[in-house]
Amino acid sequence: MVYRVIGLMSGSSLDGLDIAFVYLEETAGAWTFDIRNTVCYPYNNEWIERLINATGLSAYEYQLLHCDYGHHLGKEVNRFIAENELQYQVQLIASHGHTTFHNPSRKMTGQLGDGSAIAAETGINVVSDLRALDIALGGQGAPIVPIGEKLLLGDYHFFLNLGGIANISAHPVNGDFIAFDVCPANRILNMLTGEKGLEFDDHGSMAAKGSINPMLLGKLNQLPYYGLGFPKSLANDFGTDIIYPLIRQEQGTVETKLRTYVEHICLQIENSIQQIVKQRDFGGGKLKLFATGGGVKNDFLMERLGALLSKRNIEMVEPDPTMADYKEALVMALMGVLRWREERTVLSSVTGATRDSIGGAVWIGQ
Repeated sequence: MVYRVIGLMSGSSLDGLDIAFVYLEETAGAWTFDIRNTVCYPYNNEWIERLINATGLSAYEYQLLHCDYGHHLGKEVNRFIAENELQYQVQLIASHGHTTFHNPSRKMTGQLGDGSAIAAETGINVVSDLRALDIALGGQGAPIVPIGEKLLLGDYHFFLNLGGIANISAHPVNGDFIAFDVCPANRILNMLTGEKGLEFDDHGSMAAKGSINPMLLGKLNQLPYYGLGFPKSLANDFGTDIIYPLIRQEQGTVETKLRTYVEHICLQIENSIQQIVKQRDFGGGKLKLFATGGGVKNDFLMERLGALLSKRNIEMVEPDPTMADYKEALVMALMGVLRWREERTVLSSVTGATRDSIGGAVWIGQ
């Protein structure tokens, strides 16, 4: 059966709203996909400020933002449908929302973007709140994309997403998927380049001009989170409230801070893979890692990461630009379909929940 679905993703890097219109087909348990149309609608300054400051709002103001952002998402979907002439073709919308609060130890996570508002604006059925049930079952609620990697992209040993937060998934031989958040990534790099009035470090050219600050690198690598075993996940404030202030208090140029943080990202990814390989069987031989997310456009970061991984007999594979940018929106679309079919959407082997779950709230658009 073929499903025609829109997936929505807003990452912690705040670059914009990713939208993908996807054909998903299931035949005898095997899934295939065809990404038909994509776009990233950048956030204007007002939305960036509102999303950044969301966690400081009163409960009432937060709920108003939740509602406003849901209607914004619905209007952006309508815009996307009109621009691509998709009227009456979309069967379902799956929205990740924009993560604000995330505290698995208290069984709580928060994603802005009221699903009922999206359904009201579009008149299309919507699935939202994709992390909530896993969190309620004692899971980390993250990463949640491994179900898509398992069903759609299963020919790699590792999957790396270099978004606002870097996370990694692994598929051992005869074993369950495992995955966890590695470290803040693009969000910190973008905050540093923002000090020079730039949105991002184009191709990593600024970082390439800097030098490593060994003292700062040591402080970053010694943060307690990196000593925890998996499963584990990160809230956005680990980057904004802990790492970024730690970097800012150090002397040196923005270029040196960028170079140091790029090294930190690469080392933590390498260390995470070492940790996984020590505990799981991958059958020997050269291992393959599939890298996606905005970070793959950072040539300097990718060059440095590739050099580290090649020493570990790991080949890094970069996808075509569409997959690199819209993998998460694709997976949201799949998760929406799985929820509609009442099939599992989140893997407990990844999140540490008491069981796999069929997560997501359903809102009927008509």
